[in-house]
Amino acid sequence: MSPLQTIGLGAVAGMTILLGMPIGRLKDPRPGLRTFLNAVAVGVLVFIFYDVLAHALDPISVAIAPSAGRHVQDVAKALGFTALLFGGLAIGLLGLVAVDRSIRRRRAIGVDGPGATLAESARPATSARPHVFIRSRSHEMALFIALGIGLHNFAEGLAIGQSAARGAIGFAVVLVVGFAVHNATEGFGITAPMAGDVDRPTWGFLLVVAVIAGGPTILGTAVGRFVTSEAVSVAFLALAAGSILYVVVQLIKVSARGGHAELFLVGILAGLIMGLVTDLIVTAGGA
Repeated sequence: MSPLQTIGLGAVAGMTILLGMPIGRLKDPRPGLRTFLNAVAVGVLVFIFYDVLAHALDPISVAIAPSAGRHVQDVAKALGFTALLFGGLAIGLLGLVAVDRSIRRRRAIGVDGPGATLAESARPATSARPHVFIRSRSHEMALFIALGIGLHNFAEGLAIGQSAARGAIGFAVVLVVGFAVHNATEGFGITAPMAGDVDRPTWGFLLVVAVIAGGPTILGTAVGRFVTSEAVSVAFLALAAGSILYVVVQLIKVSARGGHAELFLVGILAGLIMGLVTDLIVTAGGA
């Protein structure tokens, strides 16, 4: 398979994330529906967090497992990967804390004046500012979610590219189909928090977050076609896990202020089931 064909596979796997984008344009859903959509997004992200950590731990577990057959324990390798995992988690989590704080400070002082962050959720529809790309807190969350998923998808792209490079074309195609289904679910996780926002996202904004989240699959496929590195994969998975953890905490905080606690729990369960079902589809395909 040529490099161009391999990258094409990555594009198919990554850009199905576009299927979830229209959710962000929902206008004026009932408060209960918005809480439910946020909760489903949390459930999807919690599953992705688990899935990312599981894949990041795989090479560590293999390296440190007791000797069996030809396998020999490699404690140094396991410690190196563990350091990468912990470092990536810290950078992904605390990095978004710093970026979020910087964005909020800039908006409060440079755009709307002191107290703008607290007033964001009460902004009337007539106050939308078309020239501002990030119009609300939910837009920020969508960007952060897209960033975390993009880091995750880069690692998925590495797997596709490495499979194609080894000549395992059938396995690469299975990965593409599985990841394509999974990414469609992830697209919903990105846009659900924006549903019903008074400052609805533009189609341009939705396209940008889709590229941020799905584009790295293509990039990872291109890199994986020529480079095989477990360390790179672990690093990007760890960064993704840290970023996703930050976003999950923020979404829970936002949803807690809206009430509907029982509905919120039902939504989380629905999101987890969505993530599990798509993962089982991938597994059933042999990936």
